[in-house]
Amino acid sequence: MAEQDGAGTPVVITAEQLREHWQGHRKLTRRMIEAFPEKELFEYSIGGMRTFAQLVSEFVSMAVPTLVGVTTRQWPESDYSDKGTTKEGLLKLWDENTAEIDRLWKEISLSRFQEEDTAFGQWKMQIHGLLLYVIDNEIHHRGQGYVYLRSLGIEPPPFYER
Repeated sequence: MAEQDGAGTPVVITAEQLREHWQGHRKLTRRMIEAFPEKELFEYSIGGMRTFAQLVSEFVSMAVPTLVGVTTRQWPESDYSDKGTTKEGLLKLWDENTAEIDRLWKEISLSRFQEEDTAFGQWKMQIHGLLLYVIDNEIHHRGQGYVYLRSLGIEPPPFYER
């Protein structure tokens, strides 16, 4: 039987499919982190853009706090400071964040995806839109990582292999 929303209307994509889609993007982002040499991960940028490590810190600062807000309706302050000082540490944090996403996802009721909330006291939107924004933000900034790697002469992982 097809998954349905609160009004009994079949949905186009299930909550589990959305989680899998997001985690597929996260697997690709993890491979991007792995592809960077240690020094360049934390120091390399072009045109004044942030380093890839800083972008990854932003992804980490958004993902779990967003799901905490979705599941508890309490929106914790999100810390956008650098989250890791070594590549190994950043990857460890990434993996912990990934596991926490899976744990929290199970707590989201199907009807919650259609509810409107004000995330972090400033972004009023439906929950599914908020989650899509978090995914889109990662994809957008991962594109910067592709530019960085290519400019360093490093072949990035194929974007379609999630």
